[in-house]
Amino acid sequence: MNKTILKWPGSKAKVMGELNKHLPAGNRLIEPFAGSCAVMMNTDYPAYLVADINPDLINLYRQIQEFEKPLTALAASVFAQNADEESYYSIRKSFNDDAGMTLIHRAAYFLYLTRHAYRGLCRFNQNGGFNAPYEKTAKPYFPNEEIQAFAIKAKRATFICADFTETLAQVKAGDVVYCDPPYDGTFTQYHTNTFAEIQQRQLAQKLNELATAGVPVVASNSDTSLIQSLYGDFERHSITAPRSIGVAAGTGKKANEIIAVSRPAKSGEVAA
Repeated sequence: MNKTILKWPGSKAKVMGELNKHLPAGNRLIEPFAGSCAVMMNTDYPAYLVADINPDLINLYRQIQEFEKPLTALAASVFAQNADEESYYSIRKSFNDDAGMTLIHRAAYFLYLTRHAYRGLCRFNQNGGFNAPYEKTAKPYFPNEEIQAFAIKAKRATFICADFTETLAQVKAGDVVYCDPPYDGTFTQYHTNTFAEIQQRQLAQKLNELATAGVPVVASNSDTSLIQSLYGDFERHSITAPRSIGVAAGTGKKANEIIAVSRPAKSGEVAA
């Protein structure tokens, strides 16, 4: 398993062994919900289109892609000089208030904030301000090796800041689609907005349309009655995944999830 740059609650890093069983070969993997990029880092597609509605997440990935060494040096200095709670909130304030901050500084601060935030939360308020609280750790980890590995894999990738509707509109023949959206009833935040039932339905409708057209589609989500019904035409595989937050007491930090896999296209159907 290749580790990711970000801690990221809900990361697929620990379930890639199961997920890879369901991801078919293709010319390009399209991910509308980038998250920690665990899927990109643990698959081997010729090309990737990785998207997210969070501009700071995409900026971090682009800065590593284009400026790996200066970004690494800058971020390492931020980590080394700001190890306590007071520093965290000071950097968070600068990150939120300094509209003239350069993109590379913003990426370094974003990496620092997510690595020092409670459970790795990446949380924004409705005004776009990062508001995850600080979490004290014995020794904050600087992901130097993970950045290096990401920069190599990123040579195959295109990173865009877009919502899932814009991203899925770019699907073409030969692509494989993997969606890991905010989960029904659990991870409902979609950057500064919520990802409620209406968005779950919109996403499922688009994925069903792509699947009907012959595009291979795989999606992860909570194992709820809503998700079971929305993906009723998909093959659904149940898994138990580790979860650091948002799990009911007594569950041992495990959550029931499903992997929905589009069935093979019927004879005569043509990919979009």
